[in-house]
Amino acid sequence: MIRKLLCATALMSLALAGGCAKGGNGGGSGIIVSVTDESNGLKGISLAGLGLQIQITATVTGTSDTSVTWAILGSSCSGTGNPCGTLSATTGNTITYTAPDAVPSSPDIVVEATSNADKSATGDQNLRIVPITATVSPASLSVGKTPVLSQQFTAVAVPDNAPQDFTWTCSANGVPCVNFVVDSTFNGIATYTTQDNCSGSCVQISAVANSNPTGCQIDPKSCTIAKATIVGSRLASGTYAFQFNGYDNNGKPVAVAGTFDATNGSVTGGTETETTVAGTSTHAISGGSYTPSSADPKNSNNSGTLTLTTGAFPNQFIVVMDGAGDMQLIESDGHGVGAGIVQKQGSNPGFGTSNQTYAFGFAGSDPGGARVGMAGLVPIDGSGNVSGGVMDVNDNGNTTNVCGSAPCNLAGSYTYNSNTNVGHFTLTSGTTQHFDFYLAGGATNANNPLTIFAISTDPVDANHPTVSGTMVLQDSSKTYDTAGLTGQSISALVGANNNVSLTLGQTDGKGTFVGIFDQNNAGTVLTQANFPATGGPNYTYSAAGPSSNQNDGRYTIQMLGNPTASPAVPPLPFILYASGANRGFLLDQSSTAVMTGPMEAIPNKLAGLISPANMPGTFGLTIIQNANPSLDPADYFAANLLLTSPGNLVYNVTGTQNPGLQTVTGTYILNDGLASGSYTLTAPAKLKYAMYAVDTTRFYLIGIDSGVTSPLYLAQE
Repeated sequence: MIRKLLCATALMSLALAGGCAKGGNGGGSGIIVSVTDESNGLKGISLAGLGLQIQITATVTGTSDTSVTWAILGSSCSGTGNPCGTLSATTGNTITYTAPDAVPSSPDIVVEATSNADKSATGDQNLRIVPITATVSPASLSVGKTPVLSQQFTAVAVPDNAPQDFTWTCSANGVPCVNFVVDSTFNGIATYTTQDNCSGSCVQISAVANSNPTGCQIDPKSCTIAKATIVGSRLASGTYAFQFNGYDNNGKPVAVAGTFDATNGSVTGGTETETTVAGTSTHAISGGSYTPSSADPKNSNNSGTLTLTTGAFPNQFIVVMDGAGDMQLIESDGHGVGAGIVQKQGSNPGFGTSNQTYAFGFAGSDPGGARVGMAGLVPIDGSGNVSGGVMDVNDNGNTTNVCGSAPCNLAGSYTYNSNTNVGHFTLTSGTTQHFDFYLAGGATNANNPLTIFAISTDPVDANHPTVSGTMVLQDSSKTYDTAGLTGQSISALVGANNNVSLTLGQTDGKGTFVGIFDQNNAGTVLTQANFPATGGPNYTYSAAGPSSNQNDGRYTIQMLGNPTASPAVPPLPFILYASGANRGFLLDQSSTAVMTGPMEAIPNKLAGLISPANMPGTFGLTIIQNANPSLDPADYFAANLLLTSPGNLVYNVTGTQNPGLQTVTGTYILNDGLASGSYTLTAPAKLKYAMYAVDTTRFYLIGIDSGVTSPLYLAQE
């Protein structure tokens, strides 16, 4: 399993390294003692919360005498009062460790099993003794006041096996909140309603774990206190960029990118570029509005309707919001189906202020309706010029008919009007192509890189497919060689004919790629496929730039295939254009599926393992990509989900789904603490999804029911 592979690469800190115990420390006799831990069904417990119990098992091989003797080791374990905790027994192959009531001066300990047949053969479980702390999600967001709206909050006790039982407080300008209600069924949920006489960042919400009320005082860095900002409208004043992809009522593709200005919930103006089978057109956005949902009081702060006055369709959308106010949307005007995203422009985006390089990933269709993907790099000089760029294209399996042999060289020019947030690229790559672009979130910051939404504007012909997509500022501090691609990532891919996949992968800096993936290819489902297969071909990657030092950010990387088949089906070659470490845009190099999508880096602090108790919160979920007009319209929905952790292995999902305000119920499970897991829906329909978490606030989903097609979904807190 990938868990073992990740442990072997030593990527996790001690706090996340449960299950990587020293289990093969054999003596000269060949006897091996392996130790595993499990508590409340949760494997890999490496944090021992004060007063909590962890079950630990030793397995002895190489001898008929499988008995062991247990001990607790650590620099602070001597003295009276059991400062490092106690064991239920010192013999037997399964014992229970109970953590002490206070954190010792050195909190790192070892529970060790020693073979009675060979005293040199031992197995260890590393533990860190910690206070029980509580986190509140979402930690920071805006809550609408006009009309009066509500926001749900969730509390989680850490470590994972701690009792999920809490005491809440809510204050507005230092006094108790007027309307703050703790759920009567499960006190890990509370709802705040904006009925306080305050504005701005005036509300503070916190929770403490009743099993350790002083835990957050002992370790405040491990606790989260939510801070709510009261605003007139969730659609805050400012400039927004958006992009949309879908199909009209005749099944013909429609793509839109644009920008609009908003003031306290009202759209005051903007511009959009739209491409259809009839060609490209530009529309002025003369007005519009955002209206929060009044039919769903608990989630109305996160859902609503966005209308843009353009004189064209699509122009009305059901939307869900994340904590930052970004939107995910689906068309709701009755003139087609489709989905997209809206992002608020950063306060100082810094586009074109210096030499900058943007990685991009575009997708669309050629004149015959076949799928086309593009990925590449666009370097700009700050003075209106593009030079030294590269691009790969896949048009229904043909990689040369748009710009010649890959990678194509890119040059050209650009303009940008900061007053209107409208820009234009002219790119030459054998043929000349034109794009409109609009600045979205981020800035000239490696940790929050500038994002741009772009769309082609040429009349469609064999050399000018209709494409749109995203550009992201490349981190110029990185060296993009083989060693520069080291770490963990989530890749979300979409291809023609309802082919979608999610991959949790690990690159080692030496050209080897390992991981696990789920794929739904038009209803043919492959779940939790570990790669490479035992005895099967390795999955590799390499820097593959056109320049002599190959450090520009272009990589080849192998993905998918079928490692579970016998013999294993070899992986497909992909191109990755990196925007930073372990992130960028992927393009299927040659198949007619034309798989495209983002690779997103998993933060180093998570290191491929996400604590199950860290996932609860309030999420908005919508479809974000689909490459087939035949997809069931019912798959186009926007949902508000509440994920809660009642303290067992099955985590609860509740919420509402639009259109139709349908009740959502279900469960989710992270696989043994991995960033991949499953989400099982029990209403409004019985469906199962693979769920891959980039971090604890963002995850992708695809359906994995055999015989049922699926788009790609994104959920954000």
